Amino acid sequence: MKRSCFFAVFLSLAVWGAAGASALDTTPAAAPTSKTSHKTTPHHVRRRVRTTVAHRTTRTTVHKTTRTTSSRVRRTRTTVKRMTRAHVRRTVLRRHRYYERFTANPYLTGTVGAGDVTAGEDPVVRQAAVDALGDLNGTVVVIDPTNGRILTMVNQQIALSPGAEPCSTIKLSVALAALSEGLVTRDTMVRLPGFRMNMTQALAHSNNLYFEELGRELGFERVHHYAKELGLGELAGYHIAGEQLGEYPDHPIPVAQGGVGRMCSFGQGVSMTPLQLGAVVMTIANGGTLYYLQHPTTPEQVAEFKPMIKRKLDIAREIPEMIDGMAGSVQYGTARSLRVSFDQIPVFGKTGTCSNEGTRFGWFASFLKSPQRNLVAVFFFKGRHGTSGPHSAEIAGHFYRDLWDQDYFAVKMQQAQDLPAGGVGGSGASQ
Repeated sequence: MKRSCFFAVFLSLAVWGAAGASALDTTPAAAPTSKTSHKTTPHHVRRRVRTTVAHRTTRTTVHKTTRTTSSRVRRTRTTVKRMTRAHVRRTVLRRHRYYERFTANPYLTGTVGAGDVTAGEDPVVRQAAVDALGDLNGTVVVIDPTNGRILTMVNQQIALSPGAEPCSTIKLSVALAALSEGLVTRDTMVRLPGFRMNMTQALAHSNNLYFEELGRELGFERVHHYAKELGLGELAGYHIAGEQLGEYPDHPIPVAQGGVGRMCSFGQGVSMTPLQLGAVVMTIANGGTLYYLQHPTTPEQVAEFKPMIKRKLDIAREIPEMIDGMAGSVQYGTARSLRVSFDQIPVFGKTGTCSNEGTRFGWFASFLKSPQRNLVAVFFFKGRHGTSGPHSAEIAGHFYRDLWDQDYFAVKMQQAQDLPAGGVGGSGASQ
C-alpha cells in the first residue's frame, strides 16, 4: 500500500516536470505588433524590458555627466595650471627684482675740513658751511658770482676730486642749449607719453622724459657744444692746487644705455666736479660771464685778488627763461625742503640724485642775490639711500639761514622787500 502511494506521487512529479521543460525550451512565436505588444508580452518580461531601457538611459546619462564632469575637471585643471604659472611668474619676478645695494659710507671718517687750506677764505661763510655739513660725506663750495672768487671750500679733497655723475644738474646746460637754439621757450608745451610739460615745470620737478626729448631733438653735437661752452670737461679753476678734471665725452653713450637722451636727463657717461657745477651756476647768475675760479690761500692773495674771465657767453636773453624753473624748484619742486629753514630771499637752484657702483649722489646747486651779497653754493654728498638732491637742498637751507641770522646779507627786511619779483633780471619767478 505504501509502495503504491509512493509510486503515484513519483509519477505525478515526472509528468509536471516534462510539461515545464517543454514550455521553457519551445521556440518563441512571431513577435506581436506594436499595438498589442504590451498586452501579449508577459508581465515579468515587460518589467525586464523597462529595466533594461532604464539601465541604458541611466548609463547614457551617467556617461554624459561623466563626460561633462571630465571636461569641467580638465578646464579647472587648465585654469589652475595657468593661475599657478602666472603666480610662479609673478613670484619669480618678485624674487629676481633688482634692488641696488649701496656700500658707500655716508659719513666722514675723519674731522670735517681736515687738511683744508683756509687762510684766504671768508671765515663767516666757512663756519656756516661747516655747521651745515656736519659729519656728512660731502663738500660745500661757495663762490662770489661777480668775480669767481671761492669764498670757502669745505672738505677740499672731495671738492677737487674727479667728480661724479652730475645727475639732474646736467639739465641746466641742456635747457640753455634748447633755449639758445630756439627749440623751445619756457612756455612751450612739449608732448610726452601721457602728458605735456613746459620748461619751467620740467626744471622745477626735474622731469627726465622732458629733457630726454630735448636731448634727442638737439642731437649730441649741439648738446656737447653748449656743455663745453659752460666749462664742462675742462678745469674750472685757475692754478688751484690739487684740482682734478671731470669728463664730458666726445661721443654719446651707446643707444642701448640710453644714448644722448640719457646723457641729457641725468648725465650718464659724464663726470662733473663741484667746481665745474659752481662755474655753470655762476655764469647763469651773473648773466653770462664764465670766470676762472680762484681760491686765495693767504690774506695777501685776498688783498691782491683780480677777476679772470675765461669767456663770455651770449646767453643774457635765455637766462630769464631758465630761472623761472630754478625758482620753481625751490618754491614748489624738488628743492622745496630748503624753504623750511630759509625763505627770506629768493633762491634759484637745481637738485640732482643718482647712483653709480654702490654710491648714491646728492647734488644741489643754487644762487642767491641780495642787495649786499651775491652767492653761488654747491652742495655735493655721497652715501646710501638717504643721500639725495632734496636732502642737499635741505642742508643748503640751514646754510643760508645761518648767514641770514648773522646779518651776512646786510639790511634784511626792507632791502629784501625791494628786490625785483624774479630776483634776477626781472624774470617774474614765483616767490
